Amino acid sequence: MSARSGCLVLAAAAGAVLQFTHAAEIAPAERRSGYEYMGRDTRLMQDDDATNPGMLWVLDGETLWKRKAGAAERSCQDCHGEAPASMRGVAARYPAFDAARGALVNLEQRINACRSERQKAEPFKYESRELLALTVYVGLQSRGLPIAPTIDEKTRPFLDAGDKFFHLRQGQINLSCAQCHDDNAGHRLAGTPIPQGHPTGYPLYRLEWQSVGSLQRRLRNCLFGMRAQSYEFGAPQLVELELYLMWRARDMKIETPAVRP
Repeated sequence: MSARSGCLVLAAAAGAVLQFTHAAEIAPAERRSGYEYMGRDTRLMQDDDATNPGMLWVLDGETLWKRKAGAAERSCQDCHGEAPASMRGVAARYPAFDAARGALVNLEQRINACRSERQKAEPFKYESRELLALTVYVGLQSRGLPIAPTIDEKTRPFLDAGDKFFHLRQGQINLSCAQCHDDNAGHRLAGTPIPQGHPTGYPLYRLEWQSVGSLQRRLRNCLFGMRAQSYEFGAPQLVELELYLMWRARDMKIETPAVRP
C-alpha cells in the first residue's frame, strides 16, 4: 500500500470508526518518538549505521558538502568548515526566521538559499536526492541533541499559524491532525499504531517509500489522506506547520536519519 493510500485508509477509518476524544496537548513527560511504536527489526535497522539505509544519503550529502559548485566555485565547506563542528545543533533550530526575507524558512530552504546566493548555483528541487542528501547530512550533525526552535516576537505569529493548522478540521473527512496525533496516539487504525507525530528523525528513510523523504512529503501524504488541500512543497502553510511540530516536540532528541515502516 502506498503512503497516500495508507493515509486515506487510516483517515477514513478514523472518521467512520473511532469515537474521538478531545484530550489536551500531550504533556512533555508523555511524549514518545515514533521509534517507540516500531517493531524490533526496524529499531535495530535505525540503531546501526551499518544497516540504516538513510546513511547512503548521508554519504552523498558529505560528498556534496565538499564539492565546489556554481559560478562562485565554492563548496559548503569553504564557507562553513567541517560540518560536524559548524552544523552541530543547526537542524534542531529549524524552521527559523530569515531576516533578509522577512519570512520563516525550513532547513531545505536555507540550504537552497545558500546554494543560490553564495555558490551562485541553481537551487535543488524539493525531494531531489541532492537536497535530501545535504539536509540529512546536516541533520545527522545534531543527532542526540534536543529539539529547540527559537520562539520570539518574530517567530510567534508563524507558530500560532502552525498551531491553528494542526487543530483545524479540514478535508472531506473533516479531520484534524490533533484528532489523530494528540487525542488518539497509541491507538490503532486498520491495525497500524497511531504515533504522536513528532518530527524527530527527518529527513528519514521510510520502508514503504524505499527512500529518504522530507517532513513535508509526510505532511502532504497526510493531507491527501484527509482529502484536504495538499500544498506545494515549500508553501508557507507547511513551513508554519513544521515549526509548530518542532515546538511540540521541543526537548526531544534528534534521530536523523530515522527509519520508519
